[in-house]
Amino acid sequence: MEPQDLGRHDSWEGVRAVVAGFGVSGFAAADNLNHLGASVIALDESDAGDRAEKAELLEVLGADVRLGAGATATLPDDVDLVVTSPGWLPTAPLLAQAAARGIPVWGEVELAWRLRDPNHSTPWLCVTGTNGKTTTVQMLDSILRAAGLRSIAVGNVGLPIVEAVMDPEPYDVLAVELSSFQLHYTDSMSAQSAAVLNVAEDHLDWYAGPTGMHDYAADKGRIYERVQRACVYNVADPETERLVREADVIEGARAVGFTLGMPAVGMVGLVEDILADRAFIEQRDSNAAELCTISDLALNNPGGAAPHMVANALAAAALARSHGVSQAAVRDGLRSFRPDGHRIAVVGERAGVTWVDDSKATNPHAAQSSLLAYDPVVWVAGGLAKGARFDELVLAVRDRLRGVVLLGRDRAVIADALSRHAPDVPVIVVGDDETGPVDGGHAMERVVGAAAELARPGDTVLLAPGCASMDMFTNYAERGDAFADAVRRRL
Repeated sequence: MEPQDLGRHDSWEGVRAVVAGFGVSGFAAADNLNHLGASVIALDESDAGDRAEKAELLEVLGADVRLGAGATATLPDDVDLVVTSPGWLPTAPLLAQAAARGIPVWGEVELAWRLRDPNHSTPWLCVTGTNGKTTTVQMLDSILRAAGLRSIAVGNVGLPIVEAVMDPEPYDVLAVELSSFQLHYTDSMSAQSAAVLNVAEDHLDWYAGPTGMHDYAADKGRIYERVQRACVYNVADPETERLVREADVIEGARAVGFTLGMPAVGMVGLVEDILADRAFIEQRDSNAAELCTISDLALNNPGGAAPHMVANALAAAALARSHGVSQAAVRDGLRSFRPDGHRIAVVGERAGVTWVDDSKATNPHAAQSSLLAYDPVVWVAGGLAKGARFDELVLAVRDRLRGVVLLGRDRAVIADALSRHAPDVPVIVVGDDETGPVDGGHAMERVVGAAAELARPGDTVLLAPGCASMDMFTNYAERGDAFADAVRRRL
């Protein structure tokens, strides 16, 4: 049988599968394919981290793992299926060779969808968007758990989806975060409900060329294909509504908007300080159901009242309500929600200045949402811009900027936007001699010192870089830790 005809209860013996990339999702795919009886070859150019240890484990179980330079240059012969890790460009030699030979290329999400247990059709509630995906999925998971459901956050956050679907004890529902990279290689998924939170410039190094933004949005929009119940979109972002209109959904699926304004019929939104539902109640033509208050969002999350956090909560609530969750469970789940570190995390306060770590704001859209929650603000920014521009961001926030401190490889991109649109805002640049993976911590000490010079009582110093971190740090968490450590030493 062909791979596309096989499921979790079939024998995969005789299927020769190549797994491209041996990170978290790649290991999960290789491990489970090997368990199903396929002949697995896992390839990765890197042997960093725990890859070598995991390779040894899989090789004991019968898989062939090849790590190191040149490992992915050539697709082996007699291959029936390629499962690629997210982020691999379709033009990568291995994937291009697969396409030329007519070999199907799946992502780990596609593999997981095909390996669901037909005897336990666990629904997927899926979220994508340029920003807010992780927070929204974790809010959704908190709500589902408050409803007494066996739920788990999976995908681009938490457990690989293939691990969740292969769990011997089926979940009641999955809260699934999906990136554009994951969706690019997903063809048959049919979510119970799905949300696109927003579409803004990001990953333009991956989606290059004149059609880059269109291609990026199109991959986001794939989440709506074959949706069964609700396509949740952002009323403030017309692109998300356009993606809903263009989607081929299951008959009966509804479009449900979320808005920070008064909700129209079929939407969720705000009635003064109340998160209200006019989509999932019987008398929605004339009434709205209270879900929770904005103050509920801030009980365990100091940044919960920020507009973009309220929008995330509304999207999560809409997805949960589409699944049949009660109003009380929405309230309880959002009250108990605690965000991951480095997402609008207050580090400390001294002399009237508050220091906030939002290192997870890795693109301009995320940084703008964060900056709009504070006024006045000293903005700490910079890193790897990934082809993004900052003009729109600077125009939106320039009136609340006390000053800006820049670091990282692409800091000049931000500096240029500031010089064009906010020439009177003081800018301090941490220079070339302060960058590089070895001295990232030392650079952050200089950054915090510069920010302290600019700040006045009543200000917020906000690390919202608008850029990726890998020019100076291992990841955004290490960058946030370096900022927090430097701030605490100063306090």
